[in-house]
Parts: sequence; structure tokens; C-alpha cells
Amino acid sequence: MQEPDHRLVRLLIHKLEELSLHMEKMKLAEYVRLLENLPRLLWINFLTGVARGLGMAVGFTLLGALLLYFLSRLVNLPLIGSFIAEIVRIVQYQLGG
Repeated sequence: MQEPDHRLVRLLIHKLEELSLHMEKMKLAEYVRLLENLPRLLWINFLTGVARGLGMAVGFTLLGALLLYFLSRLVNLPLIGSFIAEIVRIVQYQLGG
């Protein structure tokens, strides 16, 4: 009766070591410390939001510039050229150019 108990204890110790190793890999302790430190959590979230907002602003600006560039190239097409020229003129007027 003692031998199966000893085997069970060894198995449990092995499983505990595996669980401990997985928790270290997940950096669970660091995550919990971050959640407990409210000012640091707010600061990190603020910086993340600023970075996202800046990235979106730069991205939309580049996409808008590319769109205007390609639309200005399409002005020479028959049928839709005058329509696109009017759109480009309105957008440039709105941008102050």
C-alpha cells in the first residue's frame, strides 16, 4: 500500500514542477505585479493609446496622400475625369491648399 502512495507523490511533485515551469514561461508573476501597480498600468495604457493614435494619424495621412495622388492621375480619363477633378478640388480646398 505504501508503494502506490510513493508513486503518486512523485507524480504530483513532477506535475507541480511542470506547472511551475509553465507559469514562469507565461510570466504570470510579472503580470500580476503589473495589475497590482495601478499607476504603472495606467501609464503603460496611456503610452499604448498615444502610440496607436499616432500610428493611425500617420497611416491615414499616408493613405490619403496616396489616394489624392492616384485620383489626380485619373483625371485624364474620359467620362470620370471631371468628376474626380471636382473631388480633388474640393478635398484640396478643405485642406486649405
